[in-house]
Amino acid sequence: MGTSIARPLISKKLIEIAEEENADAIAHGATGKGNDQIRFELGSYALNPDIKVLAPWRTWEYSSRADLINYCDKHQINIEVNNEDPTYSVDENLLHTSYEGGILEDPSKPAPQEIWQRTKSISAAPEEGENIQIDFLNGDPIAVNNQTMSSSEILNTLNIAAGNHGIGRLDLVENRFTGMKSRGCYETPGVLYCLKLIEL
Repeated sequence: MGTSIARPLISKKLIEIAEEENADAIAHGATGKGNDQIRFELGSYALNPDIKVLAPWRTWEYSSRADLINYCDKHQINIEVNNEDPTYSVDENLLHTSYEGGILEDPSKPAPQEIWQRTKSISAAPEEGENIQIDFLNGDPIAVNNQTMSSSEILNTLNIAAGNHGIGRLDLVENRFTGMKSRGCYETPGVLYCLKLIEL
């Protein structure tokens, strides 16, 4: 959910900026294989049916992340990766971090430990548990350890605490809207922690 829930907000902001700038087109960087192209485009068209949506991955002559990295290098566009690094697709927001691509496309290979940024492995997690009190009001968390917090502060706090104890790693193969199967590795410690509490 961490990826899909973010796309309508991004689409909304793209449309708002396009209208402020009197632009007749927007662009997204989603590939032609995944679900994000559909999320971006349907969200954008729902808000502005007349907007033109450019999808370079789908319409330009790029067949790999390496091609796009080379394009960025050629045009002096500063990005955080290069072709010597493992090229994973990383998506991160308050709810989760997701990783796809590279070695992860082979489901027989374990995910490399270095990809995990928010969660410790079980073997690296503390031996001792941690007591965390969460107060709910009408089904919504409102406080952690008797300290009232906003929703984002609660998620940040739980992301750190749960991730420190190895909670929130998911490694799975899923069906994309296009019919392709795709392996994704996800870290969602705070959300998973809250969901488990609600189930109790």
